[in-house]
Amino acid sequence: MSESAERPGPPPGQRSRGPVVLRRAQVQSGTTDQRLLDSRGPSDWVHTDPWRVLRIQSEFVEGFGLLAELPKAVSVFGSARTGPDHPEYEIARRLGSALAVAGFAVITGGGPGAMEAANRGACEAGGVSVGLGIELPFEQSLNHWVDIGINFRYFFARKTMFVKYAQAFVILPGGFGTLDETFEALTLVQTQKVTRFPVILFGSAYWGGLIDWLRSTVREAGKIGEHDLDLLHVTDDVDDAVGHILAAESERSAQAQAERAAVADRPSP
Repeated sequence: MSESAERPGPPPGQRSRGPVVLRRAQVQSGTTDQRLLDSRGPSDWVHTDPWRVLRIQSEFVEGFGLLAELPKAVSVFGSARTGPDHPEYEIARRLGSALAVAGFAVITGGGPGAMEAANRGACEAGGVSVGLGIELPFEQSLNHWVDIGINFRYFFARKTMFVKYAQAFVILPGGFGTLDETFEALTLVQTQKVTRFPVILFGSAYWGGLIDWLRSTVREAGKIGEHDLDLLHVTDDVDDAVGHILAAESERSAQAQAERAAVADRPSP
């Protein structure tokens, strides 16, 4: 008897689907190719988790491909509910303009309000204006001041783009979404997933209560470290915000040069 004839076949009621083994009641009729090519079959498969993995992958590929050639950039967050007549709108517009003049692309969530204002300022100053939108139950299209835009299905893919392609965050007054991005950034900096990454809260009157609570309650209870609040820079001045980012960039550049020099001076084995 040949070697191949001696190999036992799969147990009764077992089927392999690529690297996956299914047995008993989990065995499905037909093959993957049959279900792909048979257009008469049900369409529920496009809503399954394995198919969602491909959608998630496509969002990362699309985002990386679109943003890979961006110049240095700053992500600006703020409320979509900030009206054009509100003072914060004009502040965001001036901030976007100042960042563009300093050589930074401006990345926002692409929506209305403070996001629109920052994109507008960057666009008017001749800079690169980027919007990373998100699919929501209510309609919120990318604002008209976005030059490079992409809409995401998944918040976590979108968040990755905000951090990966930015050298800093500037956070204007906002709601839950803005707070979410703020603490996401702080967590990444605190755990050193990103380094030398300024997180700037713009508007001391708005953010003062949060800072007081973090200092008097969270830090006093030992839930954050003694110097964790140093990760935040609070300001009311556009020039101060941009200057803080430029200083961090200069420090980051000097550190990178020092690291390259150290590698170059290392003796060969």
